[in-house]
Amino acid sequence: MPGCFKKTLFSLASLVSFVSFILILVAMGTPKWMTGKILCKTGAELVNATDPELVKFIGEIYYGLFQGGKVRQCGLGGRRSKFTIFPHMVKKLNTGLHVMIVMFLCVAIFFSLVSFGFCILNAIKVPYRAIKGPAGVCLWNFLAGGFIVLAVTSFMAAVKLHHLTERIANFRENVFQFVILEEQFEDCFWLCVASATAHAVNLLLIAISGIRFPTIKTKPEEASVTAEDIMY
Repeated sequence: MPGCFKKTLFSLASLVSFVSFILILVAMGTPKWMTGKILCKTGAELVNATDPELVKFIGEIYYGLFQGGKVRQCGLGGRRSKFTIFPHMVKKLNTGLHVMIVMFLCVAIFFSLVSFGFCILNAIKVPYRAIKGPAGVCLWNFLAGGFIVLAVTSFMAAVKLHHLTERIANFRENVFQFVILEEQFEDCFWLCVASATAHAVNLLLIAISGIRFPTIKTKPEEASVTAEDIMY
């Protein structure tokens, strides 16, 4: 049976793994990874809008991995619309990269659950095989955190290098052209970053669990024999 100290650490590590699993699920299901402001360039050029008038042509956009929405401002008031990434819009985006982001997060979910199970196993008993012990827990946490980092990096590449926000803003826009004035990563994106950080914390906890603290040995009392003891 593991000691009380190791039980506490592995129990905490299992909780962290489960929290990471929840964070990824929430992030994937929420349509706010990115928000931004979009300018209706065509409308502004038609009326030669100056700086004070440009407000009438600035709308908003938000999106996640599967869906999003935008407010079009082309001089006649805001028009709200919602859209889904799959199955139609993904054809206009970098399909391979977007699918890879989703796949990376799905794999990370799997390894987070595996880490959760192995942490509970190590909190209950000491496994005979090394792969089921702390070494295995470190491996699953490293893989889970690594795939989350890959997903986050790929999403940033899609936004910055492949102009993801601009492509989504101009999807099925035959008349008006939109340009991006401002874009910002939102809470759901940072939830994935927090999930990767959680697995890094787990690696630290497992490392601490392997530290052997010195035990304080008490010196046994020497039996003192007196003359009275000899007489009796």
